[in-house]
Amino acid sequence: GLTAFGSDGFSLGTSNGINRNNTTYVSWNWKAGTSFTNDASSTSIGSIDSVGSASDVSGFSIVTTTGTGSAGTIKHGLSTAPAMIIGKRRDADNSNWRVYHKDLSSNSHILYLDTTSAEEGSNSATWNNTTPTTSVFSVGNSGDVNASGATIVFYCFAQKQGYSKFGTYLANGNADGPFVYTGFKPAWVLCKKSSATGDWELYDNKRNGFNGGNVKVIPNANDAETGVGRLSLLSNGFKITTSSGNLNTNAATYIYMAFAESPFVTSTGIPTPAR
Repeated sequence: GLTAFGSDGFSLGTSNGINRNNTTYVSWNWKAGTSFTNDASSTSIGSIDSVGSASDVSGFSIVTTTGTGSAGTIKHGLSTAPAMIIGKRRDADNSNWRVYHKDLSSNSHILYLDTTSAEEGSNSATWNNTTPTTSVFSVGNSGDVNASGATIVFYCFAQKQGYSKFGTYLANGNADGPFVYTGFKPAWVLCKKSSATGDWELYDNKRNGFNGGNVKVIPNANDAETGVGRLSLLSNGFKITTSSGNLNTNAATYIYMAFAESPFVTSTGIPTPAR
């Protein structure tokens, strides 16, 4: 599989999953930053020990923990509350990818990155019915994110003006679908119907790379890319151009995460100068 991370890229082995001869692949890469080790008992930040790497500039951190089996809080390493968290148990089969998103109906609701399920309500076992703060996020006693003795990884994303956007849109069921304002030209967009079942759909500007030709990949399935012209990446947001149920069922609610091609502003909101 992936054999090493380097200062300027990553190295691949011979796995057919990511390096089959004469096969095309796509990868998306986020760099965190400053490493940290948090002994919760001595720092009083959270109640569960954690190790991680965090970048406040990009609003992204990777955090690993050993589960306790009891509800608790975990340091995420950012100065802004995460808008989205993806958690996965690393040492057991049949463990779902569990997703927190700030625009689900409640902080007790979750999505699963590996299924088509609608948001699951009243799941206090995952995020403990608690919204993340500027220093910690919460977990319940779910085996997927906090089984006793289990090794868990969390990817935490905080929203940064001009660089990343996490939100929701209401669909109209028309091929002339809704426009979603992000404040930047997206390079990468992930959408999911949260009010009912449906696939996750992911678009970027590196595969086909032009509107009318952008194709999806589906994180919850092993399908090849498909579905030309369903989503357009525009200068200040993205537009749905299909009536497909996975993106545009009439009156359905969808959540999304998006990242900029070239940020208009710095992380503090200062306009980026022309070069």
